[in-house]
This record gives sequence, C-alpha cells and structure tokens, in this order.
Amino acid sequence: MKLVAVFATLFAGAYAQGINIGSPQEGSTITTGDQTVQVRRPSTLTNSAEVAIVISIEACNADGTCLDDTESLGATLYNGPYHPQRQSGNNEPYQNFTVSIPDSLAGQKALLSVVHLSLADSGPFPLFQIVNATVHVDAN
Repeated sequence: MKLVAVFATLFAGAYAQGINIGSPQEGSTITTGDQTVQVRRPSTLTNSAEVAIVISIEACNADGTCLDDTESLGATLYNGPYHPQRQSGNNEPYQNFTVSIPDSLAGQKALLSVVHLSLADSGPFPLFQIVNATVHVDAN
C-alpha cells in the first residue's frame, strides 16, 4: 500500500511539472508564415531544470484525423532551450517562440505538438511530455 502512495506522489509531482500550449489554442485558425507559439509552465512547489523543447507541426489526414504524435511529429519548427519567465500581470511562467508555418499546410487541419524534457528535482528524474493543439491553417 505504501508503494502505491509513493507512485501516486511521484506522478502528481511529475504532472505538476508539465507544460501547456497557451497559444494557439485548440481549434483556432492560424496562417502560414510567422506565428507565435506560447508555451506555459504552471507554477510548481518543487524545482525542476528545463532541458529543451521541440515545436513541430504535422498535416492531418484528408478525413480530418491526425496521426498519433508518437508516430510522427512532422516538420520541426523549433528545437532548443526552454526558459519560461514570469511576465507582469501573468502568474504562470511562459516563453513565446516565433515559428514559421510552412505554406504547404495552407487549407489544412494540422496537429501542433510541443515535446518537453525537464529534470524533476526529486532525484532528479527525467520528465518527458508531449502536448498538442489541433489547428486550422489558412494561407497568409
């Protein structure tokens, strides 16, 4: 029983270290060319060391279904460090990234993915996460 409590605590701590996509939001419409992707990391009670993120986009199938993000991430839009900061008037640390949405995605539904790797304080142990937002891409 104690082992279950330990795993539940570790899971809760790892989940709290996670990220989310602040923008674009799920179901929104974006255009080809330069776009801002905001990656947020909610405040946590434990420390973590950010390692890196990858931002990518993959066209969905003609029937509107999107590939599983564990099978393919699509075009890499950003690959590098992640340093979220608190901004005035916002309680959650975040970082904005300007990425270029390929013209080939115009008129399609696409899956925007952010892959996140950090080291959680207790150990440390690696935390790997993928979050997504399905978007509609219009020509610029």
